[in-house]
Formats: sequence, C-alpha cells, structure tokens
Amino acid sequence: MNSNTFRLAALAVAAGPVALLAAVPAHAAPATPTTGGEGRASAVVLRTGLDVSLLNKSVQVPLKVTLNEVTAPASAEKTALSVNVDGVEGGAPVSVLRADVATANATVDEHGAEGYTNLAKARIHVPGLPVLSLIEVEKVTSKAVCETGKKPVAESNVLGHVAVLGKKVTLSAGGPTRVAVPGVGEVSLDLSKTVTTERTAAATALQLKVSVNPLNLNVAEVEGEVTLAEATCETPKAPKTPEEPKTPEEPGSTDGGSTGGDGGTSGGDVKTQTGSDTAPTEANLAETGGSSTTPYIAGGAALLLAVGAGATVLARRRGSSQS
Repeated sequence: MNSNTFRLAALAVAAGPVALLAAVPAHAAPATPTTGGEGRASAVVLRTGLDVSLLNKSVQVPLKVTLNEVTAPASAEKTALSVNVDGVEGGAPVSVLRADVATANATVDEHGAEGYTNLAKARIHVPGLPVLSLIEVEKVTSKAVCETGKKPVAESNVLGHVAVLGKKVTLSAGGPTRVAVPGVGEVSLDLSKTVTTERTAAATALQLKVSVNPLNLNVAEVEGEVTLAEATCETPKAPKTPEEPKTPEEPGSTDGGSTGGDGGTSGGDVKTQTGSDTAPTEANLAETGGSSTTPYIAGGAALLLAVGAGATVLARRRGSSQS
C-alpha cells in the first residue's frame, strides 16, 4: 500500500462514524394539543334571600331558598314545580313557589356553554301572606349562550301578565317598577337584566326587592330579594393550536461535511478540492494522461538529456584541440 492509498483509507475510517450520525437526524415529537379551560353554565328558576322577622322581631329567620338550581360542566336539568319551607309561620309549612312549568338546564361541551330557564304560570308567596301572592307571572324565560369563537349572548323575556301583591302591573325596561299596597308592603321589580363580557353572559328575567309588613301588625316582616329565571354561561377557552413538527435537517447539509473515501463530502454538495485538501489520486492522474510510472520516465529522459549534453561538450573540445 503506497502512501497515497494509506492516507485515503485513514480519512475514510475517520469519516465513517460522522456520516452515520448525520444519517439519523433527531425528529421533534409533535406537540400534544392542550385543551382549554372548561366552559361553565348555570340556571336557576327561583332564588330568595329574605330575612323574616316573627313575633315583633323577637325571632329572625333567614329564608334562603332555591328551586331547580343546576350547574355544568356536568350537564343537568331539573323540573321541580314547587318548594315549601317550614318553621316560619307558626310552624306551618309555607309554599314559596308553585308553577305549571319550572325548568332549568345547563349544558357544556367543546363547542360552548348554555344556561336556560323556563317558568310558566307561577305564584310566589312569602310568610305573612298565605293567600295573597307576592308575584304571579304568566311566563318568563332566560337564556345565556357562550359559543366558542362567538360573542356571548344573553336574553330574557317576560310574557303575558304580571301581578304584584294582587295588582296587575306594566313593567318597564327603563328602570325599576314600584308597587306599594297600603297595609301590606312595597315591592320593586327590575325587568330583564342582561350582562355580557368577552367570555361570559348572564340573564335574569325578574328581580324583586321586597319589603312586606302585613297590616303593620309585625306578625311577619319580610325584607330581601327574590330572583326569577336566571341563567349564566362562560365560554370554553379555545384549545391551543398544535405546533407543527420541526423539519429535520438533511444529513450533511451544513458546510464542511466529512470527507468520504472517494475524496468527496458525505451527503450534501460536492466541494471542489484544492491542493491543500487531499493528494491527487491515480484516477485524477489517469484523466490527464499520466500514470504511476510517469516519475520514472521523466527521470530517465532527464538522464539521457544530461548524457547527450556531456557527449556534445566532449566532442567539441576534441575538435578544437585537433585543429
């Protein structure tokens, strides 16, 4: 093995492991989509926050009642038609609400969240008014819808007649409606309150502020609020877009690739070699008409030229001496 062959073999052995590593690039694992926050929804047919004072305020009983209150992510529905409470009117039960229809729904899925309530032919009573209804409604509904990618929507409707403390009233969206009955009390009603934000919505069909003292006898004084047909929702957060997997780099695509056994680079573009890179190979010499015997032939020719020149000099000297 001549020196050129040994040198090329050594370069090939050194370049082998580098070329193998470049042939197996690291692939970025695809990003796992992350789910956004869950949406939320709620609905309630009736909610009371009342303070009841009995026996000339010697006994005070909080009256906090809800009917058909549901919340989601776990979708739910309730349809109870009445709610009774005990211990606030001489121990006798009080029917706070009775209705022909009382429905509350709350649903959530990947597309959005929705709360809905429907109340029809309902009568609400408070302690101290066993016969006279605090309020009667023909039909009220509330809906809050929060769809992914859309603006939340809240709406409520009061349909048909409304009677407060036995008096029919005309409600106004411009402000609260006040109903006062001498010897009984006063009720203030807010109609169809809706609120929306970027991701939430809330709707309330009716909200009452109550102050009742029947016949001024202090038998039962009732203060507080009553809410009818409430619905809320919150839009689910949109899932994050999965990241595109990174494109792996091609083997040997960078400059300065490893030199292979054929004098080129492993993978990638072939570079033009200069005299400082590697020694010329036999194949290169063959392409220019040379071979491995070229140095010997050149040396012999030089020797013959030297001998011929010496013979010429001697012949000239002999000729000049004879003359």
